[in-house]
Amino acid sequence: MQNDKYSFSFDTDLINFRFDSVGTKGVIPKLVMYQKIDEDPDVYNLAFGDLDENTNDIDDTIITNNGDSEKVLVTVASTVLVFTHKYPDAWIVLEGSSKSRTRLYQMGISKYLEEIKNDFNVFGLIGKDWFIFEKNQRYEAFLIHKKHI
Repeated sequence: MQNDKYSFSFDTDLINFRFDSVGTKGVIPKLVMYQKIDEDPDVYNLAFGDLDENTNDIDDTIITNNGDSEKVLVTVASTVLVFTHKYPDAWIVLEGSSKSRTRLYQMGISKYLEEIKNDFNVFGLIGKDWFIFEKNQRYEAFLIHKKHI
């Protein structure tokens, strides 16, 4: 993805990524966190949202509306590239904190699907089953795995 994105910092394990959203409501710190949820295979939850600087935790329920949602999503996607470079066998699960947020993620995946498919396999969850991601299909969550070429 060559689109405009924010620069970000990360910890030495490439588990936590921090960047600032800059828009109509000011500078809002964001955090992307990869949380291991299963050992075999290596499955990680991608948690993302505003950084609560008092607790250093994510608040994924806030609707920021800072006017830069595409730039924020491209930045989050860029962290996936960095994360999977270090953890190439990781399976990444992504689910919004609400149906509308999940839909926003789906629209972002759909928009860049051809580019994403060059490097990743993408699946969508319907009920209890995972399917190869297709545009114009509504999913409840997403699963991303780096292709080994």
